[in-house]
Amino acid sequence: MMKCCKFRLSVLILILANLAAMASDRQPNVIFILADDLGYGELGSYNQSMIATPRLDQLAKEGMRFTRFYAGSTVCAPSRSVLMTGLHVGHTRVRGNSSANNYAGQTIGADDFTIADLMKQAGYATALVGKWGLGEIDSGSAPDHLGFDHYFGFLNQSHAHNHFPSFLWMDGERVELPNDLVPVGSVEGTGYSTNQLVWANDLFFAAARDFIRDNADRPFFLYLAPTVPHANNERSKVLGDGMEVPDYERYAGMDWPDHQKGHAAMNSKLDASVGSLVDLVDSLGLAGDTIIFFTSDNGPHREGGYGYDPEFFNSNGPLRGIKRDLTDGGTRVPLIVRWPGRVKAGSSSDHVGFFGDVMSTLAEIADTAAPDHDGLSLLPVLTGEEEADKHPFLYWEFYEREVTQAVLLDGRWKGIRPGSPENPIILYDQEADPGESRDCSGDHPEVVARIAELMRTQHVPNQNWQIDGL
Repeated sequence: MMKCCKFRLSVLILILANLAAMASDRQPNVIFILADDLGYGELGSYNQSMIATPRLDQLAKEGMRFTRFYAGSTVCAPSRSVLMTGLHVGHTRVRGNSSANNYAGQTIGADDFTIADLMKQAGYATALVGKWGLGEIDSGSAPDHLGFDHYFGFLNQSHAHNHFPSFLWMDGERVELPNDLVPVGSVEGTGYSTNQLVWANDLFFAAARDFIRDNADRPFFLYLAPTVPHANNERSKVLGDGMEVPDYERYAGMDWPDHQKGHAAMNSKLDASVGSLVDLVDSLGLAGDTIIFFTSDNGPHREGGYGYDPEFFNSNGPLRGIKRDLTDGGTRVPLIVRWPGRVKAGSSSDHVGFFGDVMSTLAEIADTAAPDHDGLSLLPVLTGEEEADKHPFLYWEFYEREVTQAVLLDGRWKGIRPGSPENPIILYDQEADPGESRDCSGDHPEVVARIAELMRTQHVPNQNWQIDGL
């Protein structure tokens, strides 16, 4: 009898072990959170001292913090195009924020393969919540045409400036909101609200939590793109202050200009909202099965009205430049990744990566195939299980003010060429000069030549975005 009981017990243990192994083989959920214009130095975990971000700092303590991760571009639309397609800004379709007569230049291709397509082919439920900015409702390039099962938020990125909008979009339908609208500019919905009843980012995080609850029993991919701390530029043109928040909260009593109070409140509200999302994941028992990414689309802005100054908060940290610059202050962004049991808590990495790596990383996580692109998987960095491949170079180009190209070579040499391809390249040695303050091009002509060749070859012609001479 005893032997029989022992046999049955051993069989039960084996069955339970097999069930546990099956559970651990579940495809992990992916939550990718993309802040809007959040600078490298705007989180406590990146040495911010004036703005409180306790939940994101806790996320860093529970995961990995990257110190040399780069956005796809130095402004919104091309950066998001790089993220979606895995192609750097010399190859991806959207290469700048469009002007009124070049909206096609801000529209991703209806036949482009996105990270949402990738996750959908792997069997994931997919959703976009927040700002899209890569295609209007009638363009064939709305999110539901590019891999997302569901979406809720802004389609037009100028409309997304309005933090108290009169309407949003959900799965192809217009959703009216109780906020009134004082229209400013030619894009429908741009302007500002006088009654300010519903803050868009509160709606976004509520929708994100609903999506997680509704899909808790299957693998899901959530791309959550809040619109903070981007300013409402249209409101600032009329009223002088575009930092739209319901209230200043803990900063109300600070002896600071209102612009600065509003910006700080945006970041702290974002922080608390991310915390609510993490709490939900944990309460549903999904922590070990969910990888959370948090980053920003470019460096900090100097927008939202006269008097707002990113230097007030040291928003770019030790880096030089801000949004619209190709020095690191415009392109290097925070990246925090939490995945309990797979990513070591409290770890950091100086691995050089960029938005194009997200395609490769998600393909490896979801065990599916990605098309040819410019990224490398970050999964070996995250798990520490093997040595990661390194980029020989990163490439950017930018079209505002004057056409500018930039290359980061061997993770050390940063070359920037403003204007024509005939202009000289400015070279920075980031190893000796991380603030990019000294041009050393005269000392390293061989490095300059290598960078010049990459600038020539990495720009693929695009009818909406031309570089004269290439």
